[in-house]
Amino acid sequence: MVQVLIADDEAMVRAGVRAILARDAAIEVVAEAADGHEAVEAVRRHRPAVALLDIQMPGLDGIAACARIHRDLPGTAVVMLTTFGEDEFIDRALREGASGFLLKADDPRELLTGVHAVAAGGAYLSPRVAARVVAGLRDGRSRGGLPPRRPVERLTERERDVLALVGAGLSNAEIAGRLMVVEATVKAHVSAVLGKLGARNRVEAAIVAYEAGLTGP
Repeated sequence: MVQVLIADDEAMVRAGVRAILARDAAIEVVAEAADGHEAVEAVRRHRPAVALLDIQMPGLDGIAACARIHRDLPGTAVVMLTTFGEDEFIDRALREGASGFLLKADDPRELLTGVHAVAAGGAYLSPRVAARVVAGLRDGRSRGGLPPRRPVERLTERERDVLALVGAGLSNAEIAGRLMVVEATVKAHVSAVLGKLGARNRVEAAIVAYEAGLTGP
């Protein structure tokens, strides 16, 4: 069962997100919050696998809450769920450790897919967000703190394989199955890859994989 926290200052939005998640019997909403401070405390109390955070909330905004959760409660993956798709918000969220970014206007199925992806140790950008990131890379624009074109030569052959599969959006379990190794070995490889590349999370690693030509957009 994937336990989830929903944080949004609008009760109607929280109710809508809860209704979508209720379609999946493998997802359980364990808490709700109306601002960033409540979200951090709810994560501390319930330790959900995934925290869905709106960006613009009173008091502590969603991105600041994401940073605190990523720093203090890394066992919870954060997915930003927002109306806003501007590059600035995407960059800030990924820079502060978000594992996913979804737009409220996305197909509801994207929400379910994203929750399962990050709960399994993967990363998830909705297609429209991914398109913006890839367009920025193609245009050569700086992605505000995301890792620049970093050489992957320092990686071993196996680590390059793992990076390519991370870039393809696979979870640790899926990578383990593809490479025919145990999941603990994949976790060790992923940690080594992040460290060598200086990437903060799997989303940044996926961007490096794309820039290095290890995976397609």
